[in-house]
Amino acid sequence: MEKIRRTKYKKDQVFWGYLFMLPTVAGLIILNIKPAIDTIIMSFSRSTGFGNMTFAGWANYQKLFADKEVWQSLLNTILYSVVSVPLIVVFSMLAAVLMNQKIKGLTLYRTLYILPVVAAPTAVAMIWKWLFNSQFGLINQLLAKVGIGPVNWLADPNTAIYTVIIVGVWSAIGYNMILLIAGLQEIPADYYESAELDGAGPVRQFFTITLPLVSPTLFFVVVTTIINAFQVFDSIFMMIKSSTDAMYKTQSLAYLFYKYSFILNDKGYGSAIVVVLLVVILIITAIQLKLQKKWVHY
Repeated sequence: MEKIRRTKYKKDQVFWGYLFMLPTVAGLIILNIKPAIDTIIMSFSRSTGFGNMTFAGWANYQKLFADKEVWQSLLNTILYSVVSVPLIVVFSMLAAVLMNQKIKGLTLYRTLYILPVVAAPTAVAMIWKWLFNSQFGLINQLLAKVGIGPVNWLADPNTAIYTVIIVGVWSAIGYNMILLIAGLQEIPADYYESAELDGAGPVRQFFTITLPLVSPTLFFVVVTTIINAFQVFDSIFMMIKSSTDAMYKTQSLAYLFYKYSFILNDKGYGSAIVVVLLVVILIITAIQLKLQKKWVHY
């Protein structure tokens, strides 16, 4: 009798478990998996996206690998990621350590750090676009106070990508800080007390206790930050004018996908571009998963 009740109870648990999972799974299939499959199929076609689709084989990919604009966009994306990701991770870690201390006004400081996360990306980009304006932007006015001439932050091909990187770093610190604070608070205080008794200072405690024990959370932060960096779009779209020479040296693969799919209305070629971006992200993520054994301590 008890065995029957236990089996029935487990079946009820399974039923309700699947029932609560259903909305998320349905949303994942409808909004993520199916569009991804459709995009891969469309990458082998010539399509305007309105039912007019003809099979093109490997033509889009052949054109893609011979397209200098695609290679330049890939180079821009890699440059953005290589520069921004280390800065985001380092500053997020420093902010998390500082915001994990018992200091006066801690709630206010945490709120200030989290504001870029809750703000709309378009609003953030527009504010920074005004700050970097070459004629009346606040940053150039401050530079003028110390005798530095105006910098054309958003139209100069040599500076535009770094301007976008500054915005990307500033926007990402708050979210990653929250994740790292959660990881830091899981570290037992006994470890630090024992280290202090042994004479270890704050720096040594950080590298021997904090960094190894927060490495699982840090690994998640690194992986998601790299993925987000390779998908950068909104700040480029909002801040850099497509008519300037700076766009060629700044546009990412995600922006190039938007350009061909929704401006030039060549959705087949745009799909091929985003599939290549997906493959690049998958390869980099797979390498990170392989290398995590060398530095992540669970």
